Amino acid sequence: MAKFLTEEQEKSIIESIKEAEKETSGEIRVHIEKKCSAESPLQRAQEVFGELKMHETELRNGVIVYVAWKDHKVAIWGDQGIHEKVGQEFWEEELKLILDYFKKEDYETGLSEVILQIGQKLKEYFPYQKDDVNELSNQISYTKEDKQDESDA
Repeated sequence: MAKFLTEEQEKSIIESIKEAEKETSGEIRVHIEKKCSAESPLQRAQEVFGELKMHETELRNGVIVYVAWKDHKVAIWGDQGIHEKVGQEFWEEELKLILDYFKKEDYETGLSEVILQIGQKLKEYFPYQKDDVNELSNQISYTKEDKQDESDA
């Protein structure tokens, strides 16, 4: 099976998440799967957001970047705390940016750039406090079936 990202690209994206979260209490996750099982990628992003318990962050400032790579679908969903601060226009700009990179098949740069820009917004509205803890994993998440496929590759 073809993989969406190489192991090196995954590591690079995880480093981007760590960098983006370094100066904020906000949390960023990336979820990748082959096919979108919902009517829209935004709906699926919301489902995964809940499955990953991202709504449980103290300040409701989690953000998920969702990719269904075989279906060519992408969505970005921010929890209530961050969405109220940045508004819909910000998410649309970030989605346009990632899609511009994806059209060139530069998935690593697209994901990394969007993650870092989201991190800047999170830093602006939710700066790091000395008692902040990393509430969510920085690892890229996959549906169980997709992770199994990749380990078989």
